[in-house]
Amino acid sequence: MSDYQNIRFHVEDRVGRITFARPPLNVFTIEMMREIGKALGECAQRDLVAVVFDADKDCRAFSAGVAVEDHVQDTIFQMLDAFHSIFRLLELLAKPSIALVDGAALGGGCELIAACDIVIASDRSRFGQPEIKLGVFPPVAAVLLPRVIGEKRARELILTGEIIDSVEAGRLGLCNHVVPGAHLEPKLLEVLAKLRELSGTSLAYARQSLDLGRGRSIDDALSEQENIYLHELMKTEDANEGVKAFLEKRKAVWKHR
Repeated sequence: MSDYQNIRFHVEDRVGRITFARPPLNVFTIEMMREIGKALGECAQRDLVAVVFDADKDCRAFSAGVAVEDHVQDTIFQMLDAFHSIFRLLELLAKPSIALVDGAALGGGCELIAACDIVIASDRSRFGQPEIKLGVFPPVAAVLLPRVIGEKRARELILTGEIIDSVEAGRLGLCNHVVPGAHLEPKLLEVLAKLRELSGTSLAYARQSLDLGRGRSIDDALSEQENIYLHELMKTEDANEGVKAFLEKRKAVWKHR
């Protein structure tokens, strides 16, 4: 649709497809995240069996994460609001969500992976939460990653910023399927064929029940994370130094306060 500048969105055969199209790395800007939210809003108005996230063939990554320049004081609130709205909308939409990953899914890209019901990744894909190296932390991953891959490994990935390959991601349960790059689309079509045979209404209720079964809603959990991030973390010298050092292309000098 012409009103999208950073993504492409279309609906075909009861599947909404949101394609990230901000080469080379699909870094999420506030504008791009708002477009993703708008597309999810359009999905809510349709009779869909699934929503698929993928990246344009001209991009080298699924997403390298949220733009670091949007982590500064002037835009941090808008950044968190735009990004977290995606996860709140996914929960409200209550449709099966599928991520098709070929390349890096880091930071916010990895958080989106964690939120999807089914992840199909190529064998060259990489995943990780490197935010701690900037002096910040990933709020969505802090909520979702322990639920998806287990408490201990999630803590290690978030606290060290380690990047893992698709084999390890599959072993941990972050990916459902790891296939050669040429097999990504066929595997997606295989999964979608199964979903199209089912009742969209029943799928929505099943998705909703799964969300309820894990305890707290994304909305409640993220509200607490946002409070810590905005009113405590971003008032520390180190969080601001980490972002500033990245933008200035130098090594951060931590003061540990």
